[in-house]
Amino acid sequence: MAIDYGRKRCGLAVTDPMRIIASPLVTVPSGELEAFLKDYIPREKVTDVVIGYPVTVNNLPSESVRYIDPFIARFRKLFPDTPLHLADERFTSQMAMRTMIDGGVKKSSRRDKAMADRISASIILQSWLSSRENGNRN
Repeated sequence: MAIDYGRKRCGLAVTDPMRIIASPLVTVPSGELEAFLKDYIPREKVTDVVIGYPVTVNNLPSESVRYIDPFIARFRKLFPDTPLHLADERFTSQMAMRTMIDGGVKKSSRRDKAMADRISASIILQSWLSSRENGNRN
């Protein structure tokens, strides 16, 4: 599972059991994310969670980590047995917009920020899955 954590909304994505394809799941208001995860993670037997972690072009944490870091701390307390991985989320918003355009999503529908958040989460997850696969080959 991947989380694109935002102050207002969080995009979520999941992968298939073979860990090949990432798919957008849902967008949840940030204030409801922990309750959603408490239900979803045990029910769906989630084994790993990847969270998009914003860094600058210099690979330093960006200013927005100040609201993501407290969530990460709470997550680790709530789900101590679920590995949490941080993934570089630079440019995922732009990639999500490009994905919508390339996919033929109408301009009016591209204004749906919740859709962009879900797609961003799937991009984060697919990137993480690909990096793990490439690491296993080396």
